[in-house]
Amino acid sequence: MPNRPQPRFPEPNTETYWEGAKNGELKYQQCSQCDEVVFTPRVHCTKCGSDDLAWKTSKGEGSVYTYSVIRQTRHPQFVDLGAYALAYVDLDEGFRIFTNVSGIDDPTKDIECGMRVKVEFEQQDDGEYPIPVFVPV
Repeated sequence: MPNRPQPRFPEPNTETYWEGAKNGELKYQQCSQCDEVVFTPRVHCTKCGSDDLAWKTSKGEGSVYTYSVIRQTRHPQFVDLGAYALAYVDLDEGFRIFTNVSGIDDPTKDIECGMRVKVEFEQQDDGEYPIPVFVPV
């Protein structure tokens, strides 16, 4: 998917995340007060409300929690793709990300729940920020 929409800045909550993506790193936050893992990026801990969040780098490995195959779209940036898979992936660090599963021949047959995957960063034709996608391990 070479032409996905890109983030628009200034956007202080996600800028560290996207800068990490430029460096091939999947970033998440962890609360320094209660150790809660926080994803997507935000200003306060989702468990205790603290604003003392530290940025961490994920190993980028996890498993498919659930997925769906998109067979038709009218969005101009996705119309030529054919079938593709959207998935929730549970990362080993304890957070879930909504993403694509790539690197497979047929998204209608080659994905299953529980399948181990790892992150790769897909460079965009017209964009500065690569998009994290997951491929089978």
